[in-house]
Amino acid sequence: MPAENQLSTKIDEGVPTAARMYDHYLGGKDNYAADRAACEELDKVVPSTRRLALNNRRFLQRAVRTLTEEYGIHQYLDHGSGLPTQDNVHQVAQRIAPDTRVVYVDNDPMVLVHGRALLQQDERTAVIHADMRRTEEILGHADTRRLIDFSQPVAVLFNSVFHCIPDSESDGPLAVVERVRERLVPGSIMLMCQLVSEDAEVRDFVTGFMDQATQGHWGRVREQKDVAEWFEGLEILEPGLVEVSTWRPDTEVAPRQLTHEWVEFGGIGVVR
Repeated sequence: MPAENQLSTKIDEGVPTAARMYDHYLGGKDNYAADRAACEELDKVVPSTRRLALNNRRFLQRAVRTLTEEYGIHQYLDHGSGLPTQDNVHQVAQRIAPDTRVVYVDNDPMVLVHGRALLQQDERTAVIHADMRRTEEILGHADTRRLIDFSQPVAVLFNSVFHCIPDSESDGPLAVVERVRERLVPGSIMLMCQLVSEDAEVRDFVTGFMDQATQGHWGRVREQKDVAEWFEGLEILEPGLVEVSTWRPDTEVAPRQLTHEWVEFGGIGVVR
């Protein structure tokens, strides 16, 4: 990675990050005034964001439970994992299969600090500090090599993270997906979703606001067709690509996204 792109290990309390804003929306305490202020401003235009964040977290938990129980997945590589909260990927999976191994990846130094403190007693789980676009660095990391066996099926998670990176032929979402998929054996899983809107004004506002608030650590709000492109060549599990609160809900009265100025959209694909 070029020197100018090296990740900082310094926590800047004055600059919001997507991970800490997400933590605030989930009711966490690992965020600062700048993160909460950014959420407040965002809510003025997209007021359903807290519900969206909660529904996204529930989707991740349902998906991990389904993949572990029904598809026998016992190893996970979670990109852009965010700050630890209740029922993280390893907790959901290890309740079903105690031998499950999980590697979390995030570029936020606060995630690294809190994650390693939480997981220091769990030899089957690790947190590594890396940019999700640096596929070879992530796959070659000592903790990844220790925990993940790529000769066996693995679930690779890109849950609500691709809107954090801009389009690029070499490092945009599609390029990242293709690089990762090349390393996966048949039966492996790719979970992918991101914030989308079919309203151009909403896309432009949120993209501009978040890019400015995070000082360039943002990509863009996309459209459903952009997400669908990432799944080409994968076998998409039912119910397909959807607003994630409708992905295999636990009950008919499970919480749903009530407004749709923007939504979390995606699904799960199997490598064949």
